[in-house]
Amino acid sequence: MNNPSFPVAQVVPHQGAMLLLEQILDWDDEQLCALVIIRRSMPMVDERGLPAWVGLELMAQATAALAGCRAQQKQQPVQMGFLVGTRRYHASCSYFPLGARLEVRVRQTLHGDNGLGVFDCTLAGTGEHSAITAGASINIFQPDNPEQFIQGTTP
Repeated sequence: MNNPSFPVAQVVPHQGAMLLLEQILDWDDEQLCALVIIRRSMPMVDERGLPAWVGLELMAQATAALAGCRAQQKQQPVQMGFLVGTRRYHASCSYFPLGARLEVRVRQTLHGDNGLGVFDCTLAGTGEHSAITAGASINIFQPDNPEQFIQGTTP
């Protein structure tokens, strides 16, 4: 991997508390690795930690970070995409505990000319939380003009 790193807020269209990724650790044209630290200030966190089903959002944000890094490298604007489906999501626990450091890895396995992409995603705890794992295959749609798509005016 070893491409230049970008700040997460620069390459992911989420803002404020909904930006869950901490840092981009490494990336190349087909894959990215990002760090997440489970903090009490995160949305949906309670005394047990972050519900494991939010792992899908962590994976989706990592795919957004990959698309954003690609765009920034080409000096193009970051565009939003849409999580349109997932297959085989599994997690080794019900909650990711407070303080856990998680590495989210995404690798694009299909890139359609129509804006549809398929990604193999994994999440793994580090250090004392190394038993934490999750994985899924997710489908992302990134239209050429997301605003037109949302308004239903795409040709």
